[in-house]
Amino acid sequence: MENRFPNEQPELFISLAAELASLNVDALVAINRIAALAAQRASTTIPIVFVAVPNAVGNKLVASLGHPGGNITGLSNMALDLTGKRLEFLRRIIPTLSRPALLLNLNDKDGARQYLGEAQAAAARLNVQLQAFEVGAPADLAPAFNKMRNDGIDGVVVTQDGLFYQTRQSIGDLGLAQRLPVIVYSRETVLAGALASYGPDNYGIFRRTGINVDKILKGQRPAEIPVEEPTKFQFILNSKTANALGLTFPAIAFTQADEVIE
Repeated sequence: MENRFPNEQPELFISLAAELASLNVDALVAINRIAALAAQRASTTIPIVFVAVPNAVGNKLVASLGHPGGNITGLSNMALDLTGKRLEFLRRIIPTLSRPALLLNLNDKDGARQYLGEAQAAAARLNVQLQAFEVGAPADLAPAFNKMRNDGIDGVVVTQDGLFYQTRQSIGDLGLAQRLPVIVYSRETVLAGALASYGPDNYGIFRRTGINVDKILKGQRPAEIPVEEPTKFQFILNSKTANALGLTFPAIAFTQADEVIE
């Protein structure tokens, strides 16, 4: 297996995808939206399986979920659809929420625009004042969280992005340091100190990726393999973080939670 790590640098996604394509590999696996678009640009013939990509049709990776067409298929994480839902869960946890922040990766401007649109629609329904904060590197997180605190932000929604998975420990630590309740998309970030998460089973998505690659290596064309969407979603609470922030989870949050980390 050949693998390359772009380290969330946009230009490296393109060059490394081209490098892998030049090796004439049997299949390309592309993790996240930027990687999938880079792989699509690198080859129209090598089978490509994308992982954890939102809105594959809207991003023009496939013609449709049921019939992808071309040389690409994969697994969606329904990230766009869950952005507003995550804000709703944060409001459920903190009924007084009025000024939430949305954390975005400025290296993926199209993705950030899509996330912001979904979050703004949810904010209008919930009658809260949403403020977007963009970061482009791990070093930008501390200043962003400091500004959130100074701007009177009372909760943070983190979008599904490789940069924020890579910096999950920093996000957990900064939320606690600035006394900001943070809702994320992965259980791993809750273990790192975030208040809550709502999202698909990431490990399940990656296991299914291996199955799709196996199908391709056995001769099936990507055009014939439907794009899979997650069927299981997890709402996880961190009781230790709630105590540190002086918060008490409403009874309904405990009722709906799949897991409470003590």
